[in-house]
Amino acid sequence: MGIWQSFWLGVLQGITEFLPISSSGHLVLGKAILGVQTHGVAFEVFVHFGTLLAVVTVFWNDVWRMFVAVGQAVRKPLPSHWVALYQRDTFFRLVVLILVGSIPAGVIGVLFESNIENAFSSPLFVSFMLILTGGILLGTRWAHGEDRQFGVVRGFLIGVAQSLAILPGISRSGSTIATGMYLGVERSEAARFSFLLALPAIFGATVLKSLELAETGVSRHEELVLAVGAVTSYVAGVLALKWLLGVIRRGRLDRFAYYCFAIGLLGIAAFGLHLF
Repeated sequence: MGIWQSFWLGVLQGITEFLPISSSGHLVLGKAILGVQTHGVAFEVFVHFGTLLAVVTVFWNDVWRMFVAVGQAVRKPLPSHWVALYQRDTFFRLVVLILVGSIPAGVIGVLFESNIENAFSSPLFVSFMLILTGGILLGTRWAHGEDRQFGVVRGFLIGVAQSLAILPGISRSGSTIATGMYLGVERSEAARFSFLLALPAIFGATVLKSLELAETGVSRHEELVLAVGAVTSYVAGVLALKWLLGVIRRGRLDRFAYYCFAIGLLGIAAFGLHLF
């Protein structure tokens, strides 16, 4: 992969990570169109790390207050204190819900790692999953959540939606925000939880892949390619995330469904029916 290809794929990742149109799916299709060949998912992991930093930047106040809440819990590690903290501190409660919601993705990622990596090499599979994402988004047109605070069960179910989005073509943000709305969570709160929920999964994947690369070793060129992709995905991600939050406040998430339908059908025509 060349530097310019890394640059444009990083931009693509940063934009599509937060828009509910599947960043991983667009990366697979983008690499197929550009004729880019990569081994494994190292590039995908590092551009996702760039978007992790974008989430931290945009939600810095929430992230910092969650760290403070965890510090309070660690200073007094008693179950009774943690229960009281969960009940009165909304940010400690958020930490607990994020941990609970991260369990499904962690289990799926460990058990089916090789199968998931194989899916990243199939543009046709991605195209079908984009159509599925479109259906999920279209349904939000009739979802009107009102709860700004929710509990462990709904946090876990949103985590299940995130675990399914490990497959390329299924939008992580789209499926988790939509699931929150289906469960009665107010759309802005569902979006906030969705983006913060991504932090443990992306951070864990980045650490594991970094350890693998440290063992196998990478060339200077490969290091530069990964760095360029991460930086460009960060910058594009900050801009896309701020824009999407405004769109969600206006309640028009379903509009992205038609884009997913169109790209999915074009992908099936190009890679399945060979019409192009």
